[in-house]
Amino acid sequence: MTTRVEKIIPPVDDGVTITDWRPEDQQFWEMEGKRIASRNLWISVPSLLCGFAVWLMWGIIAVQMANLGFGFSQEQLFTLTAIAGLSGATTRIPASFFIRLSGGRNTIFLTTALLMIPAFGTGLALQNKETPLIVFQLLALLSGIGGGNFACSMSNISTFYPKRLQGTALGINAGLGNFGVTTMQILIPLSMTFGLFGAIGGDSMTLAKDSGWLFGKIAAGTETYVQNAGFIWLVFLVPLAFFGWKGMNNIQEISPNTGGTLFAMAKILWLYGLALTTAAFGLYLYLPAPTGLGLLNMWIALPLIIALTLLVMKLAAIGEMKQGISRQFAIFKNKHTWSMTVLYIVTFGSFIGFSMALPLSIQVIFGVQHVPDPVTGLMTHTLKNPNAPSALTYAWIGPFVGALIRPLGGWISDKLGGSIVTQVISVVVVIASVATGYYMNLAWNSPTPEQYFMPFLLLFVVLFAASGIGNGSTFRTVGVIFDRQQAGPVLGWTSAVAAYGAFIAPEVIKGQIKAGTPEMAMYGFAVFYALCLGVNWWFYLRRGADIKNP
Repeated sequence: MTTRVEKIIPPVDDGVTITDWRPEDQQFWEMEGKRIASRNLWISVPSLLCGFAVWLMWGIIAVQMANLGFGFSQEQLFTLTAIAGLSGATTRIPASFFIRLSGGRNTIFLTTALLMIPAFGTGLALQNKETPLIVFQLLALLSGIGGGNFACSMSNISTFYPKRLQGTALGINAGLGNFGVTTMQILIPLSMTFGLFGAIGGDSMTLAKDSGWLFGKIAAGTETYVQNAGFIWLVFLVPLAFFGWKGMNNIQEISPNTGGTLFAMAKILWLYGLALTTAAFGLYLYLPAPTGLGLLNMWIALPLIIALTLLVMKLAAIGEMKQGISRQFAIFKNKHTWSMTVLYIVTFGSFIGFSMALPLSIQVIFGVQHVPDPVTGLMTHTLKNPNAPSALTYAWIGPFVGALIRPLGGWISDKLGGSIVTQVISVVVVIASVATGYYMNLAWNSPTPEQYFMPFLLLFVVLFAASGIGNGSTFRTVGVIFDRQQAGPVLGWTSAVAAYGAFIAPEVIKGQIKAGTPEMAMYGFAVFYALCLGVNWWFYLRRGADIKNP
């Protein structure tokens, strides 16, 4: 008598690792795949949103530190936003490898949990005005982990969806993730208005200057809880880390050799540690004394940090990690990798850079009266402006518009072609940058700068809207130019380089404010955007271009 042995098919979802994943199989997708993919997506979205918020929170925190009378100069406060911006861009470079090396569930859980360190540390540091600048700079460096999380989050979600739905899924993940900027700019000022955490949250401080929130100005002399700017994110990060651990999945086919949970997480910590180390080393060479050596200017420090990060990753990698990095390096042989990198700086680089720089720019340019010294006749910029608009009331509007309009850019590009849309928005940002610089100049030389604030703000909204549309158009162009094997690495690389806009914009604007010519920052950006018009036309629109798009 023969006993029939039936083949036992492994479960699709064992709670952690999915051993059978066929999203292109329509029947499988409808019966099992859609439910699992949706669960992973809707845990990923708020996790990414918090990543953006923690990464970019220093733009708002620095403004409030100035309002409270922390003993730092405007230049020192600008370094906090710049450090976080540079760190976030640098950590994106290794983050694109995390999903294959460590699995989606392991990666999203750990990278979300890591954000608790800068969030909690920032809350503690803000409780004392005597906290040294180096402590805030270190916390800003660690906040960059939130910027890096974008690369691994997008990579992870793309593995769960069939090709026909990847655009929608990635649009939801990236678009709603970008709302972390606006969420942060609204929630932090709100959270500082009351003792959210009671006695355990620390004592209040008294505003030395007028501040603000979503609904208007907050007068000097008001009590505020600035430490809530860090502590508030723990309210979301703790449950999100839990949901990531309990509800997300690794996919066996995508991450076949994680080596177990602990080893998988060790790889993430190792690569993030390498990136943060190279970022810190570059910053040490760049920042002036007493923080650093001040040996390099920004345009030397940036490529040095990028090159060091790639070199250290290649030298420190072993086994499968080395093979993956070698595949990544292959994209550098394609000239379109470099052209699209430049064009993505115009779009996402502008969005993220202006998000970081705008709050403090409003504070510095419109928060004081610009009047001649009666003795020397030289222009002074120290007298408080009683009619100053609050940065905390208005700074959120531009990033909100930019994130909201991003899906429209993809939709229009599907209809017209990505490169033609990129060309149009490049013209818009050239004109808007010049006009913004013009109003910055008027405000910087006026005893009543507030009269120029509304056109300044509206022009920045135009810049954010154009960059948001351009985010969609450049993503679409990458999909046309590159095959599926190269498109992912190219998107990872371009998003990493463009994220350095979060470092460049605050530093350029800070430098020009220090020189007394803030408008020159915007004129410089306009020149760069104009050059990019030529790049886009030459590679994708001119007659005889290698790739016509459209």
